[in-house]
Amino acid sequence: MSVFFHNLRIAQRHDAYYHPVMRTISLKLPDDLLAHLTDQSKARRVTKSSLIRDSLMKTLEESHSTRARSCYDLSHDLAGTVKGLPEDLAIDPKYMNGFGH
Repeated sequence: MSVFFHNLRIAQRHDAYYHPVMRTISLKLPDDLLAHLTDQSKARRVTKSSLIRDSLMKTLEESHSTRARSCYDLSHDLAGTVKGLPEDLAIDPKYMNGFGH
């Protein structure tokens, strides 16, 4: 083992284990939720802070992806699945009658 790593212990190498820019917040939880958090953190062998960060990130990513979905996003897999229709209604003038043209 090199001299560099031999002299460094976990406490001295905190930058290898923690994101360098973390802020502390205070959080109030009901007793039953705190107990569940404690049980889960022990079962997964992670800190409560890490479990909260992961859960919060997952929740925020899910809510962002759900909110930002357009009609096209929801139905793009259906395009072209119905047979027997004209290829493109938007460019054929006979299908545009009554739509401002």
